[in-house]
Amino acid sequence: MSSRHFLVDFDPVALDLGLFQIHWYGISYLLAFATCWWLLRQRAHAEHWPVSPVQVGDLMFWGVIGVVVGGRMGYVLFYALDRWFADPLFPIWLQQGGMSFHGGLVGSMVAVALFSRHIGVRFLKMGDFVAQVVPLGLAFGRIGNFIGGELWGRTSDASWAMIFPGSLTRQDLGGMSLQQAWETGALDHLARHPSQLYQAALEGFALFVIVWLFARRPRPTGAVGGLFLAGYAVFRWIAEFFREPDAHLGFIAFDWLTMGQLLSLPMFVAGIALLFYAYRHDADHDNLPDNRSET
Repeated sequence: MSSRHFLVDFDPVALDLGLFQIHWYGISYLLAFATCWWLLRQRAHAEHWPVSPVQVGDLMFWGVIGVVVGGRMGYVLFYALDRWFADPLFPIWLQQGGMSFHGGLVGSMVAVALFSRHIGVRFLKMGDFVAQVVPLGLAFGRIGNFIGGELWGRTSDASWAMIFPGSLTRQDLGGMSLQQAWETGALDHLARHPSQLYQAALEGFALFVIVWLFARRPRPTGAVGGLFLAGYAVFRWIAEFFREPDAHLGFIAFDWLTMGQLLSLPMFVAGIALLFYAYRHDADHDNLPDNRSET
């Protein structure tokens, strides 16, 4: 008998150069930022956006810092506070993995707010500009999670379920090597939903298409950002039903509510409120000053 489920056992190191290693996770982040930079430069040519193509590079620099710092601190505060107490330097050990989208969102919002103030543009308008590409960045990040075999889904007997070595114990292997246990089908009952790919598809590529197409035409200030926040919250809420809760947290309430769903609730409320505000003040977007600059 051979396994009918794919074994997710990629080498996390994409390129070993001796003195340092390039990890797939790092490559996924690099591709995310590079793609978002290119797309925003194309969009910046439209007159209704608040920055010029030249300014996009500076915006991305601020955004990268916000995402990395916010994402890491969000993970520490929401999911690994006990590890921080045990090791005060834990937040800087990025090679150990651990990034939170909700933390990254807060960090990026702070960075966008500071950049907006720096160039004299309304925060909501700049937020709309950036929100167009955030889902695409998320898609690359989730693919990085998949390659790294982390944030796996709940057990499933679906034909497309996969086996994640990180979810296994020694008892699961029954004294065999990972390869032997997989080849004999001994791990089939431990196959899991590839929830990282579900998230890449939903809150990543699907949400990107929705927000990107919506933002092609001038919209009331705050509408694009509101659509992104509400859309992400809905897709994340759905995906969480297939994703395994963090072992040290489990379900937050009702034996089904996860931390990801709990953190998505205020996002949904904020998104709907922002959409309501945007269309209630529809005339505002026609009266904004033009702050575009080539310097």
